[in-house]
Amino acid sequence: MYAKLAACYPDAHCELDHEGPFQLLVATVLSAQTTDRRVNGVTPVLFGRWPDPQSLAGADSAEVEQVIRPLGFYHTKAAAVIGLSEELVDRFDGVVPARIEDLVTLRGVGRKTANVVLGNAFGIPGITPDTHVIRVTCRMGWTSATTPDRIEAEIGELFDPKDWVKLCHVVIWHGRRRCHARRPACGVCPVAALCPSFGEGPTDPQEAARLVREPRR
Repeated sequence: MYAKLAACYPDAHCELDHEGPFQLLVATVLSAQTTDRRVNGVTPVLFGRWPDPQSLAGADSAEVEQVIRPLGFYHTKAAAVIGLSEELVDRFDGVVPARIEDLVTLRGVGRKTANVVLGNAFGIPGITPDTHVIRVTCRMGWTSATTPDRIEAEIGELFDPKDWVKLCHVVIWHGRRRCHARRPACGVCPVAALCPSFGEGPTDPQEAARLVREPRR
């Protein structure tokens, strides 16, 4: 199934715009409960004003909140990105650490966010059980777990670590484009013949094709 999905989405990649580990870390924290497109809409201004941990650590929280307001939960998110910047400066000399044990000690950073940064900024394998990965892997029968930690562990056992980062990109792209939470586009799914959940959405190809989404940039 993975081979078919990978063939369908050969260009799958992280859709958060970023330059370097710090920008990716901040963007990933900001992406909670919103879309990558919305995050990409505010980060040029955010990083234009506060391009590194040192500057963001000293930022006025009200000014950061104003920039990231369109993302929702802006009070919490501003406190998180300012707080993690302070911790980077105080504990890591302003450098994003390349160990999950260190990353998860930063404010607002859990295993999912840490694995996004490790995989995409440092090339260190990790599984990122976001909402799309959880939904799609459960539908395809790759896991029966109900918690992110267990899903991460079970999916990790099925695939070679060298494939983990690309696997997550492919599954996320499939979840965003075809395997939606509501009305998945089953009739145009590249793994329809293999998927145990085939039929949860429209199976007619024409009807299903109308459900395919290409995320706006």
